[in-house]
Amino acid sequence: MFEFKDVKYKNIVHIPGGTIEKGKVTTLVGESGGGKTTILKMLNKLISPTQGEILYEGRELSKTDSIAHRRQVTMLSQNPVVFEGSIKDNLVAGLNFQSRPIPEDSALKRVLEQVSLKKELEEASDRLSGGERQRLALGRILLLDSPVYLLDEPSSALDDHTEGLIIDMITDYVRRNNKTLVMVTHSRSVAQKYSDVVFKVSNGVCALEGL
Repeated sequence: MFEFKDVKYKNIVHIPGGTIEKGKVTTLVGESGGGKTTILKMLNKLISPTQGEILYEGRELSKTDSIAHRRQVTMLSQNPVVFEGSIKDNLVAGLNFQSRPIPEDSALKRVLEQVSLKKELEEASDRLSGGERQRLALGRILLLDSPVYLLDEPSSALDDHTEGLIIDMITDYVRRNNKTLVMVTHSRSVAQKYSDVVFKVSNGVCALEGL
């Protein structure tokens, strides 16, 4: 699905080669500040490599339309944006941006259950904790039903119990629906338990690591 060809971004990270396979759960592990988020941003076309090329479905990313690409490849940052308004307003924000139909409230409530967020659709989003904001943003991108999800520390603001529930849900969802997940995690145990493939970023170099 993604192929790296001697990719560098400034002096931050170097990916000599490798592929991210379709339908797999791939995790990026390594020290903080090592370039893991930079890799996700390149996959999402938020930034471009300063050397080399990334291919998506056999086509050079540099030659693809950024907006069209991001509708296929959706990224959730570690500190996601939560907009003013209600829980519902936030859930449907991505669908509104893409001018897509809005599901019935019953479907939106199921998404809240999916991400273990026990809130009403009408509640104000500004009252949410950090972990609740993270789960709300996760629900928002799940509604987009993208083929590829890029998640940057999706459970960083969660306690261990909730982290397990959320990572279980995400990985089960992508596998049941034949989607592709690339996830940055600080947790070696999460990487070992849930991943099909692990890449380790060490001293600015990203390489495949055995499980």
